[in-house]
Amino acid sequence: MKTTINPEKSHLHQNRVEMAIPVKPALNGAYVADYCENPTAEGNEGLVPLIPPQPHDTNAARHAIPLRAPSATATASSKRFPVVLVSVIALLAIGAGAYYFLGQKHETTAAASATPPPVQATVQTVAPQQIRIWNEFSGRLQAVDYAQIRPEVSGRITEVRFEDGQTVNAGDILFVIDPRPYEDAVAKAKARVASAKASIEFTKAEQKRAEILIRANAIAQRDFDQSASSDRVAVSNLDEAEAALKQASLDLEHAYVKAPISGRASRAEITVGNVVQSGPSAPVLTSIASRDGIYADFEVDEQTYLETIRNAASGNAQERLIPVQLILAGDKDHVYDGTIWSFDNRIDVASGTIRARAKFANTDGALLPGMFVTVKLASSRERSAVLIPERAIGSDQSKKFVYVIDSGNKATYREIQLGKSIREQRVIESGLLAGDRVITDGVQHVRPGSLVQPTEIKPAVVPVKITSVESAR
Repeated sequence: MKTTINPEKSHLHQNRVEMAIPVKPALNGAYVADYCENPTAEGNEGLVPLIPPQPHDTNAARHAIPLRAPSATATASSKRFPVVLVSVIALLAIGAGAYYFLGQKHETTAAASATPPPVQATVQTVAPQQIRIWNEFSGRLQAVDYAQIRPEVSGRITEVRFEDGQTVNAGDILFVIDPRPYEDAVAKAKARVASAKASIEFTKAEQKRAEILIRANAIAQRDFDQSASSDRVAVSNLDEAEAALKQASLDLEHAYVKAPISGRASRAEITVGNVVQSGPSAPVLTSIASRDGIYADFEVDEQTYLETIRNAASGNAQERLIPVQLILAGDKDHVYDGTIWSFDNRIDVASGTIRARAKFANTDGALLPGMFVTVKLASSRERSAVLIPERAIGSDQSKKFVYVIDSGNKATYREIQLGKSIREQRVIESGLLAGDRVITDGVQHVRPGSLVQPTEIKPAVVPVKITSVESAR
C-alpha cells in the first residue's frame, strides 16, 4: 500500500533507517519506497521504517516519499545473503588453513634439504709426549785424519807404487826416490862409526897405561891429562858417527815415501822421472784421507747453544752423549747417526756462533771430506710437548690453524703456534691442550661450524731415543 509520510507522525520514528531502501520517482515528483508506519502491525511484515522529515522542515509534505511493500525476489535474496556470506567465510578459512599447512610443510622440507650431511673426517685426541727438539744447521765434512804427502829428501822419483784412489794402509810405500845416494851415505856413516869405535879402543888402552905410569911418576901430569882427553874425544866421535849413521839411515828410509795413515789415497800429483826437492816448498806428491769415521763441522747460533746445550751439558763427556744426525743434500732418505765430538772454547763475536764438530762412523765410506751436509742437533734433554700430523695444519695467510671437534661434533677454528718438525709431526707451542680432538684427514671438506662424523685414530708416538734411519726428520 502506498502512503505518504506524515510529519505529524514523525514522533513515531525517532531511529535511523536500519536498511537501505530502494526508491524511485513517483508521478507527482515524490519518491516511492517500501514503507510501513508500524512494521510490527498485522499485514505489514517485511516493511521497514523510514526516517521521517524533521519538524523544522516546512517543505516536509513536498519531500514525502511514498512507500510500497518489497517484492518477493528482494525478500528471497535478503534471506540467502547470510548463507552465502557464511559459505564464503568458511571457504576462505579452509583455503587459508590449507595454505598455511602446505607452506609449513614446504618450509620444513626445504630446511631439511638445506642441512648438509655430516662430513667424514679422521680425528686425533691430543696427548703430550716426551721428545727431543732438533735443530738444523749447514755444515761441511772433514776427514778425521788427513795427510798431504811431501818429499822429505831430494832426488828423482823412480817408482810410484799405488794407483789413484786406492785404499792404502799406514806404512805402505807410495813413491820411491832414487835411494842410491842415500845408501852411500849410510855406508859412509857406518864406516865412521867403525873408525870411531877403533879410536875409542886405542884411547882407552892409552888411558890405562897412563894411569899406571902416573902412579909411578914415570910421566908428567900433562901427558896423563892429554891421554884422558883423547879418550873422551874418541867417545864423542863415536857418538857423532852414530848420529850421522842414523841421519843417513833416515834419509834412506825417506827415499821410500810411505803412507803415514790408513785411508784412501788421492792421485799421484808427480809421476816417475821428476826431480823433487825437500824443504818448506816441497811439492805435494799425493794426499790420504782416513775412512775410519768422519767429522761434520758446523756452527751453532748462540741462542740454540744456550737453550739446548749449555744449560744441560757441561763438559766434553756430557756433550758427547748428545745425538746428531747427518743428511746429504741429494740423499735425504739416508740418515747417518752420530754424536757431538766437541764445541769450541769461545763464541765468534762477528757471527754470534760457536764452532761445533760431530763425528760419524762412515762404515760404508760414502761420506767424503768436503761434502755439504745438513746436520740435525738434538737438545741435551727431553721435554713434554704436544704433537699433531703436518697434514692437519691449515694456512690462513700468515696464520696457522687446525679444526677442533667440540662435544657436539662440530668443527671449530683454532689458531696455533708451530714449533719444530719431528718425524712428519709438528710440535705445537700454543693453541692446543691435552684432550682436544683435532681433525687430521678431510680438513679440506670442513668449514667452521660443520657437523662432523669423526673416526678416531691413535696419535703417532715419536721415539725419544733416535737411533735408526727412520728417525725424527
